[in-house]
Amino acid sequence: MSEELENIQFELTEDLINRVEGLIEKNDDKALQNLLKDFHYADIAEILDEISLEEAIYVIKLLDSETTSDVLMEIDEDNREKVLKNLSAKEIAEEVEELDTDDAADIILELPEERQQEVISKIEDEEHKAEITELITYDEDTAGGLMAKELVKVYETWTVAGCLRRIRGQAKEVTRVHSIYVVDKQEKLIGRLSLKDLIVAKSDQKIADIYISNVDFVGVDDDVEDVAKVMAKYDLEAIPVVDENQILLGRITIDDIVDVLKEEAEKDYQLAAGITGDVEADDSILELTRARLPWLFLGLVGGVGAFLIMEGFQDSFKEKAILFFFTPLIAAMAGNVGVQSSAIIVQGLANDDVRGSVNGRLIKEMLLAALNGIILAIFLFLFVWFYKGELDKAIAISVSLVMVIIVAGLIGTFVPLFLNKRGVDPAIATGPFITTSNDILGILLYFWIAELIIAFFG
Repeated sequence: MSEELENIQFELTEDLINRVEGLIEKNDDKALQNLLKDFHYADIAEILDEISLEEAIYVIKLLDSETTSDVLMEIDEDNREKVLKNLSAKEIAEEVEELDTDDAADIILELPEERQQEVISKIEDEEHKAEITELITYDEDTAGGLMAKELVKVYETWTVAGCLRRIRGQAKEVTRVHSIYVVDKQEKLIGRLSLKDLIVAKSDQKIADIYISNVDFVGVDDDVEDVAKVMAKYDLEAIPVVDENQILLGRITIDDIVDVLKEEAEKDYQLAAGITGDVEADDSILELTRARLPWLFLGLVGGVGAFLIMEGFQDSFKEKAILFFFTPLIAAMAGNVGVQSSAIIVQGLANDDVRGSVNGRLIKEMLLAALNGIILAIFLFLFVWFYKGELDKAIAISVSLVMVIIVAGLIGTFVPLFLNKRGVDPAIATGPFITTSNDILGILLYFWIAELIIAFFG
């Protein structure tokens, strides 16, 4: 009887942490190695994030370099920074040599500048050293800063038999072979090679006769967000990177793009919540205050602005007190509609789905806001009329609501489009910026329109 494979999901428990800490305390290296040897490096990283810095360093120095290098890439960034501070330049260099060039460059760039060159000088593999040195020169937000040098490339002049021999040698240095790229004598990317075509071709055929000239690529200076869009659009697992002369420099794989998308999503979420800067829950109170205070201050200014507007209409409160009681509703609806509109536009910009003229977008949003506003205003009109029995007040409040919703929708649509055109992250428009501006404008429109309508009926 054949045995069925058992899928055991790793679970970090208090008992496991206690066992690891106990073995470290006893200096029982052999037992600790036996305990960790069957764990995935990501699971080991999860364990290290839960124990003390001294214990984490103990485990890292105990593991073999290949495992340690993978673990370092998985542990929390703050913990990794602390661990690296406690490793010598030689020890870091040994771990870096086990990593792909893109991950190695990331580790190097996390070090203080004075240590970077010291660590690089300790790397014994000269080719690996040269490639890492090249990668750290690129801006981290470009394709060059994201790419790895490891790839499989063949020359168009090679024969199929010679190509197969050379591919075996190259593949040893590549974790996953997603594609085989074809270059000419000048190292220019000219196409890609299908593994199926390579296998079925005759051994004496030239690569020039069987390669596919249609190949997607990105420039070394292209923004990482643009790279992500290209890979998502064409469902690519990897994409080659070239310079301005079409010279093949490296490749970007899907796992790197997933990390980029995750970071962008986290950044946009924080911007939408009114938090500037890249902060985490474990950061210091001072760092969190710096990130939050600017937008909280904007909210304070907005509140003062709303107060000044309402003070200007204080005579209306004496005669039409009902208007005052509906002020929170109007402000809330303006803010909510603005955030909804901006969120849809920001999402569309991120996915490259927003096309066409700005005027067309604004007209569509105006019609949508008007429809939503009319439906909501009908319910509000009926409530005010039946509850208070004042037809003029019911009409004034409901009509004001429609106009406020339309304007809030237009602002929520226009602002992110405008910011995107100016090169500013439009995600900033989904947070307190839109809410505060719509609150103030909504209250102003509300009192102004309501007074006009009540005066008309009067």
